[in-house]
Amino acid sequence: MLKYFKNIFLIIFTIFAIWMLFFDANSLLIHNELNNDINDLEDEKDFYLKEIEKDNKELEKLSTDEGLEKFAREAYYMKRDKEEIYIIEYEDSLKNNTDD
Repeated sequence: MLKYFKNIFLIIFTIFAIWMLFFDANSLLIHNELNNDINDLEDEKDFYLKEIEKDNKELEKLSTDEGLEKFAREAYYMKRDKEEIYIIEYEDSLKNNTDD
């Protein structure tokens, strides 16, 4: 067993392998971190692509007159001429006044 440790090539190879795996600028640890970053960025890219798809669908809905009217009625409480709109608020949605 001791004769293997006296072999200069084995010693140099072992030192080289340890250096490349842990201490080099392109070490295995750095590659692992970079691969994790790439996976996170790809997940983020997929999320934003889905959000873009969803927004494009909403834009298509708003491009029609019916969709635009629905949005205006719901978001800005707009109404047609000679039309009444009643807004119903529930008790749990109102702010309580405790200044008695």
